[in-house]
Amino acid sequence: MEIGIIGLGDMGKLYAKRFAKRGYTVNGCDLPEKTSRLRQELQKSDVDVLSDGVAVSRRSDLVIYSVETENIDKVVKQYGPSTKPGAIVAGQTSVKSPEIMAFDNYLPKDANIVTCHSLHGPTVSPVGQALVVIRHRSSDEAYRLALQTFGELGSKLIEMPDYQEHDRITADTQAVTHLGFESMGTGWKNAGFYPWENPAYAGGIDNIKTLMTLRIYGGKAHVYSGLAILNPFAKRQVQQYAKSESELFKLMIQEEKTKFTERLHKASDAVFGNCRSPLLLNDAVMGEFRLGGEMQRKPNSHLSLLAMVDAWHQLGINPYEHLICQTPLFRLRLGITEYLFRNTALLQESLDTALCDRSIRGDDLEFHTAVMEWASIIRNGDIEGYKQQFEATKEFFADRIPEGMRRSDELITRLGA
Repeated sequence: MEIGIIGLGDMGKLYAKRFAKRGYTVNGCDLPEKTSRLRQELQKSDVDVLSDGVAVSRRSDLVIYSVETENIDKVVKQYGPSTKPGAIVAGQTSVKSPEIMAFDNYLPKDANIVTCHSLHGPTVSPVGQALVVIRHRSSDEAYRLALQTFGELGSKLIEMPDYQEHDRITADTQAVTHLGFESMGTGWKNAGFYPWENPAYAGGIDNIKTLMTLRIYGGKAHVYSGLAILNPFAKRQVQQYAKSESELFKLMIQEEKTKFTERLHKASDAVFGNCRSPLLLNDAVMGEFRLGGEMQRKPNSHLSLLAMVDAWHQLGINPYEHLICQTPLFRLRLGITEYLFRNTALLQESLDTALCDRSIRGDDLEFHTAVMEWASIIRNGDIEGYKQQFEATKEFFADRIPEGMRRSDELITRLGA
């Protein structure tokens, strides 16, 4: 069996090398100007870099498109008609609606469509990580073969029958999760300070917030813009998060104690009221992953997490059910959120700080403004604006991103996330 990878970026190369190591004949391609460099780079990995996607499609029994979501239609239109008769075709985009539409439009009718989505980034080994497999159109034999082949990656296979259900869940586990961390980063940038130098962001929960923010900004803007803008289910969830955050922030600055606390206790009961499982995170581990020196922790409102639980409640989402499509980022965000809400004393401290400690209001205003900016960009489908906002924030944190990536890798490995 020959496997073809169209798109040898970070994820494409990760999978090409992994399949080659498992003994498969692997063909790959990327943009013509990258061919020579990729042949040199992948020569020792036994990956055959071909001239283009036509050559890959004609000879491969399983073709995986590993390209940006915003480019999937164009690339499948160009190379899909050359698919080998009876081949299995998959995509590695994080948003399946545009991908499936492209496959339906341009692939031969005898092509078997069994697509996939790896719920981790290219710096994380696929072994033990979740890999969603979606049977869209295939024979039983082709589907069994696809499962067997994807199983060689060492990932935990999650079979989903419907690409739309995938997109609904990933709107929460990825698009809205990323929005929260991106907004924190932009808020800190606009305020002009680094969180690891500020006592309001010292301590376990904030250590994780900081590391995950740096991890996102260590990635590529197009990955996150595609997740947020091209997922048809993301806009509703993003706008609800922005609405929840805005309404909570207004209650805070108006010091509407009764309305504020009642609303959040109601949300807490809805999301965590029946939860009896052990916490996903513990304070001892979170405390180890600080980036700055030791300092006395100053309470903060954790507005980003309050808004997340309120949004889950308003949308009727049970985040634990979405662990089926968990990413390390989502698992860690759910971990710090439940740590806050299932600790009565810590939650009360957060609510009291939000309502009574005016010294934190400036930071919360910066976060609120950043959420509104990001939500507006996503609502307007402004991919270029998204990339500009992302890169501007990334530049602010540039010096610490490599360390943040390394430490977050350690954290993910440590927690098995």
